[in-house]
Amino acid sequence: MLPSALNKLFFRFRKEGEQMANLIVGLGNPGKRYEATRHNIGFMVLEKLAKEWEVELKHKSFNALWGKRTIAGKNLLLAKPQTFMNLSGTAVRQLQTFFKTDISNLIVIHDDLDLPFGAIRLKSGGGTAGHKGLASIESNLGTSGFLRVRLGIGKPVDKSRIEGYVLEPFRKEEQEVLPEVVSRAADASAEIVLNGLQKAISKYQTKNINILKKEE
Repeated sequence: MLPSALNKLFFRFRKEGEQMANLIVGLGNPGKRYEATRHNIGFMVLEKLAKEWEVELKHKSFNALWGKRTIAGKNLLLAKPQTFMNLSGTAVRQLQTFFKTDISNLIVIHDDLDLPFGAIRLKSGGGTAGHKGLASIESNLGTSGFLRVRLGIGKPVDKSRIEGYVLEPFRKEEQEVLPEVVSRAADASAEIVLNGLQKAISKYQTKNINILKKEE
């Protein structure tokens, strides 16, 4: 039997949960210590999207902070896993199971070491490229067939520094354009939901190779 609080939540949202079409997840680590770090750019974009869509991330259950609403006839669920990056899949699985979202309508927003800072790549499926958050989601869901919004953060020349690098704040010159990067990524995520992956790719992916090059 579900705990009483979750039991009430189940009956309150059961009808909507059965029709829920889109689960959008931003990856990151909870707590002030990590909020401005490279690994948390997924959180930043999810928060921007929630602000633009006026979705309050006020619910605390399923190991996540989440909120929901309907826009343009589409039921939306926005969530930030609170399990720390390496266990993100636990929250995603619980949300996906409870709200009965289709795996093809799961969008995961995450940082990507293999892309330069400012780059945005949109895709369906693929590997994890060593990203432990993605690996946790694939392991928990048993599939890699979800949509990804990949956000470039660059990588250090010394590969032994990667663990520390992703937990560092963005450089000063990156911080100056970070709000624009986050805003564009939020728009790209919204475009996927409202008009589909291919339209989002044609509109946003080719325009975000490396936003810092604008100043050169």
